[in-house]
This record gives sequence, C-alpha cells and structure tokens, in this order.
Amino acid sequence: MLCHECNKREATVHLTQIVNNEKMVISLCKECAAQKGFHSPLDNVPFPLSEILSGLISQQLPASKEPLPDLRCPNCELTFENFIHQGRFGCGSCYNAFRPRLEGIMRKIHGSSLHKGKLPASGSDELMPVREEERLERELRKAIESEEFERAADLRDKLSAIRKN
Repeated sequence: MLCHECNKREATVHLTQIVNNEKMVISLCKECAAQKGFHSPLDNVPFPLSEILSGLISQQLPASKEPLPDLRCPNCELTFENFIHQGRFGCGSCYNAFRPRLEGIMRKIHGSSLHKGKLPASGSDELMPVREEERLERELRKAIESEEFERAADLRDKLSAIRKN
C-alpha cells in the first residue's frame, strides 16, 4: 500500500481515528508520518533478544575455556556467533544447522525442545491416530539410532496396532 500523502513510498505507519462513530484510516510512509509529527515511541528502543539469547547460551555452555566448534548455516552462511549477536536467523535452514545448541535453550524457555501445537476443536478425534502414528515413528527412529532395541520393539508393536485400526 502506498503512502496516502506522497503516493511514492510504501506505507508503514497506519493511523486510525474515530470521530463521532466514524472511522478514518490514514496510511503514511515513515517520512511523511515524521513530517506530520507521528512517530513510534519504540523507534529507538532496541529489542534485547540478542542479549537474552547471549545470557541463556552462556548459562548453557560448559565452564571450560575451550572454544566450541563454530556452527555455520550451509544455506545463508550465518554463524552461530552472529546469530547470538543479531538475535535472528538468516534463513529457515538455520534452525536445523543450529539445532544442537538450540535444544537446551528451547527446553529452558518453553519447557520442551519439541513444539507439540494444539489440535483443532473440530475433527480432533480423526487426527489423533495420525498424530500418534507420526509421534511413534519419530520415537522409533530415535530408539533405533540410540540402539534401544527393546524400546524400539515396543514402539513397533504399538505402531502396527495403530495401523491395523
């Protein structure tokens, strides 16, 4: 959407005013909004995500002075160190590239390193077996990788029971 004032730049400031039950919306670019005296009180306030991440990561790291090998995203070349300083990923592949160091942080923030989401209210009964099957398949792969063969056999049996139903 273009700025209503200059019709040249992209509108980034949206003002809504209601007078006598009549709604009026004005969309302005940052420059035109500044000329009219409108500005965000958060413009010069940095979001301290990188500081939060740095604090959490330093708590997770071992006390030894031996440097950890630097992780780098194969897609965008962002290093883990740069991620800590800027507080955001460079691309979607960064999640997988930095996973070994992020799991502990996510567990500390969210209580789990795995996002489970919520089931929709309608149709959740039909989705339960599918989600349970997916979960069991993931656990089975992990059990095989960690050579927990008894657990893997139990999971295999549960999977086959779900698939029969």
